[in-house]
Amino acid sequence: MQTLIYPWADTVPDAGKTIAITPFLRWVRMPLPFALDHINLWLVQDGENSEGAWSIIDTGISHETTQNAWQAIFRDELSNSPLKRLFVTHMHPDHVGLAAWLCEQYHLPLWMSMTDYLLAKWLISTEGSQQGSVAGGGGAAEHFQRHGLADPDDLVKIRQRANYYQNMVPSMPLRYTRLMHDDQVQIGNHRWRVIAGYGHAPEHLSFYCEAQGILISGDMVLPRISTNVSVFDSEPDANPLKLYLDSLSRYADLPADTLVLPSHGKPFRGLHLRVEQLRQHHEARLEETLTACGQAPQSARDLVPVLFKRALDLHQLTFAMGEAIAHLNYLWHAGSLSRELCADGILRFSKG
Repeated sequence: MQTLIYPWADTVPDAGKTIAITPFLRWVRMPLPFALDHINLWLVQDGENSEGAWSIIDTGISHETTQNAWQAIFRDELSNSPLKRLFVTHMHPDHVGLAAWLCEQYHLPLWMSMTDYLLAKWLISTEGSQQGSVAGGGGAAEHFQRHGLADPDDLVKIRQRANYYQNMVPSMPLRYTRLMHDDQVQIGNHRWRVIAGYGHAPEHLSFYCEAQGILISGDMVLPRISTNVSVFDSEPDANPLKLYLDSLSRYADLPADTLVLPSHGKPFRGLHLRVEQLRQHHEARLEETLTACGQAPQSARDLVPVLFKRALDLHQLTFAMGEAIAHLNYLWHAGSLSRELCADGILRFSKG
């Protein structure tokens, strides 16, 4: 039976420390205040002859603890070597939250996709914060209510989380350099190919170094958990699950022994196996969705206990709702389900 291989086993970096993946690449791990309690970040040598300067890939959320950990790393691990650039895989708070602080403190240019840069800028604007994101705000509450979330306390709490994104991403750099799919980026002595992916974020970027056989996968390919794929209130009829599954095909030409550096979990080998596992996971969830909708019309809230067989706090429930809608929308767009806005104002999906 095939299994993933974890070269570092259970070893992970302590806060304020790094682990050398190669002589030119270091692994950083920052805490997060969620059930998903950490994020992996990366330092890549970016100077001439691979000496001196370093560049950062992803940031952690905006928090004093994260800032202090970065400062300790720059001082103790990098001996205050110069910093050159900040690369960001996508616009979620744990990946971009400290971008403005890092860019301002260390005079770094920001490199990321246009779509995710502009969405991050919008979400921290007055209009964006009023509408909110999948995790909170008035727009999110109305979105989930249309999909069957009826608990008044839950809806009040979701509305009160309008500043959820802003609290972790208080500002964004004023300028950036745009990266797109198949761009070739020279970082130090190595070239990295940009691989854009969709569904988890609007235009997520992974980075592949052929010479070293390394993929910095961001959130697109995680070893133990499935990437969140949600439908947001700003695009209620979106089909992000199809976008995500289609995007996984872009890793098919990478070698089987590629070392994958994910944003959550531990570095691993077994990329093709993991991609197949992710496909099978969503196929099973889609089958469960079809079966439930074949028995009786289902709202997304009805489906949450079908797809998530564990207790969920409110934070987890919002993401579970987004995922349930994504699976329903996938089948609706495929013509496998029909959708009806019922007299009680709730969207329900049925088979046939």
